[in-house]
Amino acid sequence: MSSLDWIVLFGTILLIVAYGVYKTYGPKDIEGYLRGGNDMNWWTIGLSIMATQASAITFLSTPGQAYQDGMRFIQFYFGLPLAMIILSITFIPIYYKLKLYTAYEYLESRFDLKTRTLSALLFLIQRGLAAGITIYAPSIILSTLLDWNLTFTNVFIGILVIIYTVSGGTKAVSITQKQQMAVMMGGMILAGVFVVYLLPIQFTEALHVAGKMGRLNVVNFNFDLADRYNFWSGMTGALFLFLSYFGTDQSQVQRYLNGKSLRESRMGLIMNGFLKVPMQFVILFIGVMVFVFYQFYQPPVIFNKVQTENLEQSQWNGEFEDLKQEYSQVFVEKNKDIKSMLEVIGNGENADLSQIQQNIQRKSREQEKIRESVKSLIKQNNPQAETRDTDYVFMRFVMDYLPKGVVGLLFAVIFSAAMSSTASELNALGSTTTMDIYKRSLRKNRSPNHYLISSKWFTALWGVFAILFATYATLFENLIQAVNLLGSLFYGTILGMFLVGFYLKKVKGDAVFIAALIAEATVLAIHWKNGKELWGIQVDIGFLWYNAIGCLLVLVLSIIIQKVRK
Repeated sequence: MSSLDWIVLFGTILLIVAYGVYKTYGPKDIEGYLRGGNDMNWWTIGLSIMATQASAITFLSTPGQAYQDGMRFIQFYFGLPLAMIILSITFIPIYYKLKLYTAYEYLESRFDLKTRTLSALLFLIQRGLAAGITIYAPSIILSTLLDWNLTFTNVFIGILVIIYTVSGGTKAVSITQKQQMAVMMGGMILAGVFVVYLLPIQFTEALHVAGKMGRLNVVNFNFDLADRYNFWSGMTGALFLFLSYFGTDQSQVQRYLNGKSLRESRMGLIMNGFLKVPMQFVILFIGVMVFVFYQFYQPPVIFNKVQTENLEQSQWNGEFEDLKQEYSQVFVEKNKDIKSMLEVIGNGENADLSQIQQNIQRKSREQEKIRESVKSLIKQNNPQAETRDTDYVFMRFVMDYLPKGVVGLLFAVIFSAAMSSTASELNALGSTTTMDIYKRSLRKNRSPNHYLISSKWFTALWGVFAILFATYATLFENLIQAVNLLGSLFYGTILGMFLVGFYLKKVKGDAVFIAALIAEATVLAIHWKNGKELWGIQVDIGFLWYNAIGCLLVLVLSIIIQKVRK
């Protein structure tokens, strides 16, 4: 990167951290530290909620997802507006009435201490691991692109977040997230403008290319349990995920518990529900336009530059060069077919379109086959090497084609996103550990100042844990899927416990506790055996359905267990 890019990158990051510390500096009590003084307006709450969910994974992995698989990932968010409406009507009024520090306090008031502790522990396990992934995900990409040491990158991101999160608590997190969201969306919109500007064809022609090559596949109404992303999984499995994430995950609940009023918190949630889908659409569409761009400018065989450079310096360089030449030839032939397709569309001669599309599809398969051969060489050269490269697509395009200054801004987008989501997670982990475990079961009846200091220490310790986990983590199939998968393993059970509390008034603590243990064990068993046989039954289920399975199991089993115990 150029000197200007480094100035933009570090200037943006340091200004945000300094602003967060400055605005929240001074003495605090436990109320102000964990609940932010209850003075946030609705649009601050809405931006904070969006920034918490919009991690660096969103901006790294989502464009690559669209490049590889088209727009269909947007269906994952179809249930979000409905979830926000349900939460605004049901969950939030109860939380405000009880004046809670954490969501899990409600479960003790409704059931008993062990149910509250179980839900808190499930949250701490899931969110503690997710915080590590939230740091690791951008670090593995950024360390490669910037030629930084991976451990240093993990520590750099983690320390920056710990500084202002421990210093200012909930209010610092919410305040800094406004600036981070401005950087994130401003940077992505600017990148989208540049990718469209750099296209060698008209925008309408770019849409034709994307559509004919299967990248504008927004909605799929075919019902398939094994399909991760279709309309039905988005409106059911993802709906359960969003209800649990925004309604019972303390990293989100803490964002709207500090609103000025019930109305402000409701409006913040609704704002998130109706802006998040367009935001994801824009990010996915940028990925699709990058895909179109690379149909006219030859893409790298592998987008992870470090792996290809290592291959060039190995004994497999000769074979690699042959494969690159073959890849170039196929690209030139496919590019001619794409130009022919645009001519046919422009002339209205649809009779010849089908054959041209088949040729393009065949050459795309040939390109993918060559890519697989290169990945095989990478593995032979280094068995530990990571060959999945979709998460590198967008930032490789940024570094290769965008002007100076803009490159630094796009890296600032990734760092800002990593910091915003990690700060919310550490803030929530610290408050949950303090209020639901430490204060409630380990150190009762201490002074408010004791719990304030404890909360700061727990926040810092969770930050250190996240850094350590990030240092020893390994890549998943796709980073954005990794976070959603991790949430799906636990969220369904937690949501089920809350729904039993809200709507099944006759069910008591013992019944819901046992039901939750059975449900969580079942979900973990299904995931462990997914693609294989479980209890003699073939299991092939998309992970979004884990949320519905876990939730429904808790509801049904708690009713049955309660009746049996009577």
